[in-house]
Amino acid sequence: MTPFFARENSALLTDLYELTMAAGYFQNGFQARATFELFVRQLPPGRNYLVAAGLEPALDFLEGVRFAPDEIDYLRRDLLFRHVRGEFFDYLAQFRFTGEVWAVPEGSVVFANEPILRVTAPIIEAQLAETRLLSAVNFQTMVASRAARMVTAATGKPVVEFGARRAHGAEAGIFATRAAWISGCAGTSNVIAARMFGIPAYGTQAHSWIMAYEDEAQAFARFLDVFPEQATLLLDTYNVRAALRKIIAAGRKPAGVRLDSGDIAADSRWVRAQLDRAGWQDVQIFASGDLDEKRISTLVRRGAKIDAFGVGSALVAPTDARNLSMIYKLVELEHAGKTREAVKLSEAKATFPGRKQVFRFADSQGKWKRDLIALDSEIHKDAEVLLVPVMRAGRRVAPAEPLNSARQRCAESLQRLPSRLLSTGLASPYPVQHSKPLRKLLQQVRRRIRQRT
Repeated sequence: MTPFFARENSALLTDLYELTMAAGYFQNGFQARATFELFVRQLPPGRNYLVAAGLEPALDFLEGVRFAPDEIDYLRRDLLFRHVRGEFFDYLAQFRFTGEVWAVPEGSVVFANEPILRVTAPIIEAQLAETRLLSAVNFQTMVASRAARMVTAATGKPVVEFGARRAHGAEAGIFATRAAWISGCAGTSNVIAARMFGIPAYGTQAHSWIMAYEDEAQAFARFLDVFPEQATLLLDTYNVRAALRKIIAAGRKPAGVRLDSGDIAADSRWVRAQLDRAGWQDVQIFASGDLDEKRISTLVRRGAKIDAFGVGSALVAPTDARNLSMIYKLVELEHAGKTREAVKLSEAKATFPGRKQVFRFADSQGKWKRDLIALDSEIHKDAEVLLVPVMRAGRRVAPAEPLNSARQRCAESLQRLPSRLLSTGLASPYPVQHSKPLRKLLQQVRRRIRQRT
């Protein structure tokens, strides 16, 4: 049996309706060039900003997307395609992405309704890319945004991503590591992701190690025998204070100790005092156990003596925003020599037509003060533009960006945000407006559609 993920660039990594539309466009001879934009309608409750991530994996997919012969045979056998002409399957055998992509660079801060990625390509190509682009950018942006909040809450203390065992599948765990690193996490427990992305790997020990030995002191000693310079010992399997007394009494200094449950703030202060009294000021205290940005912020506020935090579930499977509900909408169509702007007008899900650019304005201190979503033909000389060209004719315009560049961009972006937005609580919204020409175009397209319907 073929492994499920035998081909990560398989064009079958899509929803069926993308393929039925592709067949429909092909068989009807509808040869149009389409522009789609990918964005989030609204920020999740309690979030003040998002951090864009997932672009490079999305571009990897577009450069390599193919239909393998056995995949085409699979579609031929599907009864849904029984009336589709054979020429369509011949087209799939030669399928390549030939379009252009504009995108917000990874690590950039973005807000609701701002295009994160814009695709212009023959309509079949642009349509078939939808599902994979959404899955890549939606998930990693969700994780990166949450990670940035945790790193901010830790006020300079390292935050390590521990989410592989809580992720919804191995691929999700790997890409969660990537996104968390972009947003400033210090490393990961996920070894394969650490190797893939050149990220520091972190690990301590599990409660099962302590429980496997009859005596807790023996468990600590045996671990120190193997890792005399790097061992971080887990204190809360039975009793935090008793465990630390055993470690100090043995006279063998570990690199660190970990607290995973209980009153971490109070325990950390007691542990720090005992370690310092023993002359072990350089022994680090690591905290974990269902942490999120609010718990981290509370620990910091309560004066917890924590040197680093480990976060798992709250990063890879956020409970405050299980999905960003990112969307990919048609905004423009070039067909038969004419350009026509497209818009969705349904209640609560309306969109703006036309290719767009996002202009970001800063104050005299360099802090961002407002964004303007505008037509891409507009010029605003006193603003930064967010969307830049990243792919032309199906190929990257530049080599894949090093992950550390995205990480540095994220750090710089957060520094330029108004300070109120860095709070773990909901702040007054960052101003995002639509330009006058864009609003005018929307009214024109509305009138055109209403006249026809």
